[in-house]
Amino acid sequence: MPDLHAAPGEVVALTGPSGAGKTVWLAAVLDALEPPLRRCAGTVRWQGEIIAPGDAARRWRRRHTGILVQDAAQSLHPLLTAVASVAETGVDTSRAATTLEQVGIDASLHARRVHQLSGGQAQRVALARALAARPPLLILDEPTSALDSAAAQLVAAAVRARRGDPRVVTLLVSHDRDFVATVADHVVVFGTAPSASPPVPSRRPAAGATVLRVHHLRLDRPGGQTPLLQAVDLTVDAGECVAVLGPSGSGKTTLLRSLAGLHPVTAGHAELAGTRLPWPVRHRPSALLQAVQYVGQHPADTLNPAHRIATAVGRPLRTFRTTDRAGRLATVNALLTRVGLDPAVAGRRPGGLSGGQRQRVALARALAAQPRLLLADEITAALDPASTTTVLDLLGEMRHDGLAVLIATHDPAVADRADRVLTIHDHALHH
Repeated sequence: MPDLHAAPGEVVALTGPSGAGKTVWLAAVLDALEPPLRRCAGTVRWQGEIIAPGDAARRWRRRHTGILVQDAAQSLHPLLTAVASVAETGVDTSRAATTLEQVGIDASLHARRVHQLSGGQAQRVALARALAARPPLLILDEPTSALDSAAAQLVAAAVRARRGDPRVVTLLVSHDRDFVATVADHVVVFGTAPSASPPVPSRRPAAGATVLRVHHLRLDRPGGQTPLLQAVDLTVDAGECVAVLGPSGSGKTTLLRSLAGLHPVTAGHAELAGTRLPWPVRHRPSALLQAVQYVGQHPADTLNPAHRIATAVGRPLRTFRTTDRAGRLATVNALLTRVGLDPAVAGRRPGGLSGGQRQRVALARALAAQPRLLLADEITAALDPASTTTVLDLLGEMRHDGLAVLIATHDPAVADRADRVLTIHDHALHH
């Protein structure tokens, strides 16, 4: 792994393809590697002093570092409020509130519990937690991955505010080229980025039957005080990709989770090829479970950490398709290859993969069921540009075979590949 020196006041960005070792390198610097990984060579110095592994490193982390991990929402206690999550670092409530507002979490959300926030909002709460105590060393792993452009600009402003301060250093990992160009003093590249081939034009069938029809759907916020989305009407045809855009917290994830049967619906209904979709998901028969597959923005939530990747991707094959063990393994390897992963990862567990690799595993698992409708939530957020192109090309191929895709995204590259773009604004879906 590369050597790195950061001068006082500098912001250093680590870039490179998914799986190149950026997150592992940060964990090694912090002496926070998960077994069986361990740091077997090299030295970490802070302000000229060697930081020895073990207890010394743990004390140093507590005193000097603020850390935003890649799966930020998982680092927060789901039952704490946003302001209490930040105040856990030892700052007073006033400082916690000020820091939340600095990253775009306004006062109306401060008393909301973490599990009631959107993915992007929870990510910014975790960022505020890392920033609040003004740590000498700030470490950010993909801080803008789940954010819209306005929220990403607030994060960039918070990082730039540390530049030039001789008391602090900032290390960050990001695939967001614009963000890196805006905030970094210098960049360290890990691995060799694969050349991004030009996008393959999707070959959508000339005329596809309607796969998903949503009529007058209403979704309420937790507690039911106010609607999150109301009067939602939309259709997605066979072979069509429809992108849903909107700021963090506008309801994109909740809409997809509702259609997957994972979030309650207050009013309205949805149909899959003319068949009513029951709520909740446990009321859906096997045929509908197979036909509607959901890939969330946090695969760490849905991949069992104890199961190898071959088991995770192979489960839909065992459940919905009749193939023998050899056939399942061949299909698993083929799916992993199609999402841009080395089939060798089939023998690993989710904890041994990067965030971008886990995201592609979750996609491979969903596609293994051969669904008619794919609900995809920010599936390219943790991917480098070449991997994003690979995934979008794959979806383009599957759309040619009739797959309907409804995708929530902040990524302009994803929206550009969609047939239609819908926008959430003022609790409504605008066509």
